[in-house]
Amino acid sequence: MAKLVSKTYGDALFELAVEENCLDSMMEEVRAVAKLLQENPDLTGLMNHPKIDKEEKVKIMEDIFKGRVSDELVGLIRMIVEKDHYREIEEVFAYFVDRVKEYKNIGTAYVTSAMELTDAQKDAVEKRLLETTKYVQFEMHYDVDADLIGGMVIRIGDRVVDSSIKTKLYDLTRELSKIQLKVGECAP
Repeated sequence: MAKLVSKTYGDALFELAVEENCLDSMMEEVRAVAKLLQENPDLTGLMNHPKIDKEEKVKIMEDIFKGRVSDELVGLIRMIVEKDHYREIEEVFAYFVDRVKEYKNIGTAYVTSAMELTDAQKDAVEKRLLETTKYVQFEMHYDVDADLIGGMVIRIGDRVVDSSIKTKLYDLTRELSKIQLKVGECAP
């Protein structure tokens, strides 16, 4: 159900933003509102409280956002609250951002390495990804995991490229365990 809700509202906002030619500004607004909601769990608790009626919840959201973000986004938030889908608002916003990034060929890459990469290494990784994928731009996320020993793991969507020493050692161990040495058998 949550996936259907996020797709329905996310697609509606996306189509409106394309039609109004405000995709970039809408994405900035959506990210800002999503961040604000994540940073204020009390607001989420208030919006999900069963004893507060919808009209009061709509008024709260309008008081917070009216005049600060576009009327289109305020309208979407109002509709989400009126239809009792506030619990899925973060998924709606995430779906919208993903849809915009897909439309603009912006990829998101998660790079995990055994040690901190230098800026030059980060630039080289991003350049290589741009050369070998359909994307024209990347949002890069870097992480360090010393357990990798060396190399790196790159994840873009559901694709994973693992060139870590840890994985290579694991694969080698697995291959060696398949080889059965027969004790006592020697060639004449």
